[in-house]
Amino acid sequence: MIHSFLLIGQSNAAGRGFLSEAEPLDTCGGKLKVFRNGLWVNMFRPVNPDRHTSGVCFAESFAKEYVLAHPGIQVGIIPCADGGTQISQWLPREILFDNALHCAKLAMRTSVLKGILWHQGENDCFGENYTLYAKRFRFVMNELRGELGFPDLPIVIGGLGDFLGKFEKYPEVAQNYVKINRILQELGAEYPNCAFASAEGLESNSDRLHFNADALKELGIRYYRAYEKFDGVNERSKASCVNTERTAMELL
Repeated sequence: MIHSFLLIGQSNAAGRGFLSEAEPLDTCGGKLKVFRNGLWVNMFRPVNPDRHTSGVCFAESFAKEYVLAHPGIQVGIIPCADGGTQISQWLPREILFDNALHCAKLAMRTSVLKGILWHQGENDCFGENYTLYAKRFRFVMNELRGELGFPDLPIVIGGLGDFLGKFEKYPEVAQNYVKINRILQELGAEYPNCAFASAEGLESNSDRLHFNADALKELGIRYYRAYEKFDGVNERSKASCVNTERTAMELL
């Protein structure tokens, strides 16, 4: 049996850890899988090849931790993250949302969907975008859960790296990432069946924008630790309907 996880967000979800700095990928004897062209294949790097710069991804260590805790189970990652994207590009009926939904539904034919792994926010540090972040996040996830038929599907979201505070190229990012992090922490505590994985103390590549390979390994472990409390809660259920009647116009 394969337990699957939808990986969405921007570049730090896709993973930009340098392959040359990472230890060899451990697939746990073929138990770690990745979704490619509608099929499950043994995991290989890059897990989420959205750009030529794709590299090590935190989903690798998350999947390994999950397998170690669930003997006899295979775990599959459905990679749909896309670098450089704002949360507005993930709204329902946008291409990225539709692609993620399509891939998740396709993967559900041959796996049991167990959760969503979300890491995004760097590109919403510009201007006043952060003021709409929580509302947009809730709308995206409500719709995604509703379309997938899992109103209680667990979601784990991760914090932005504190190294963004030294991101000299764009002072707005250095200033506003703290606000996005605060919102992500609040969502992890208040949004139903959602948990927050801290990025505190994790280091970046030389660009001070992307987590390095070691940091991504640790971040994946933290994502799993945040997910642990959800084990067993996401059985298919229609009992509590998520309100998905709102439209994107409400977010403008």
